[in-house]
Amino acid sequence: MALPKSSIGLATKALAVLHKDIRSEFRSRYAINAILLFGVTTLTVVSLSVGQTSLQAPVYSALFTIIMFFSAMSGLAQVFVKEEEAKTAVVLKLTSDPTPVYLGKLVFNFLLLALLEIIVAPLFFVMTDAQLKDPLLFIIIQLLASIGLAGATTLIAAIISKAGIKGALFAVLSFPILLPLLIGALNGTTKALETTDGLYSAGTELKLLISYAVVMITASVLLFEQVWEE
Repeated sequence: MALPKSSIGLATKALAVLHKDIRSEFRSRYAINAILLFGVTTLTVVSLSVGQTSLQAPVYSALFTIIMFFSAMSGLAQVFVKEEEAKTAVVLKLTSDPTPVYLGKLVFNFLLLALLEIIVAPLFFVMTDAQLKDPLLFIIIQLLASIGLAGATTLIAAIISKAGIKGALFAVLSFPILLPLLIGALNGTTKALETTDGLYSAGTELKLLISYAVVMITASVLLFEQVWEE
């Protein structure tokens, strides 16, 4: 079944924005270095603090969620901040519509989060005494959380890109918006650590994360044009 031309054009433009950001990131490696350095450093500090001490699953879940959240805050804002700093935002506005810009940068942020999780998650279980009883639920929870996190932070990054104190403002604005997502990810991760049938017991958390991602991405697509054009 052929896609409508408008859908094909939207996907092509979004992929072009994504390709541009990936090439730019490979040249500077700022966002990748920021999130990975913060993630590995924080994980090392946590490991040295708790060592192989046996802690309860909610504590390990909280530590993992904190590591992922603050690591993400250190690099996800760069998708729009670097456009303003390099003075390329105006060119991007003239050559592309707002929606593909948002979608391209959304996918870029999601890929950054996926890379962070691929590296940090295995290290977390190696460097601590946390036991993962339901790997499938853990992967699904992190995947859904990453989609929602990327959806929300991409819009917030566009909002704060012209501000003076970008880093601090990004974290301050992100936390209250991401609070429902963090609660769902925290509780879902806890169940992945506690039980082998987590998929059945984590229905509430899965519904929350799916709903959050759908609502946040839909709202961001609708609001992004106004944010981007100002």
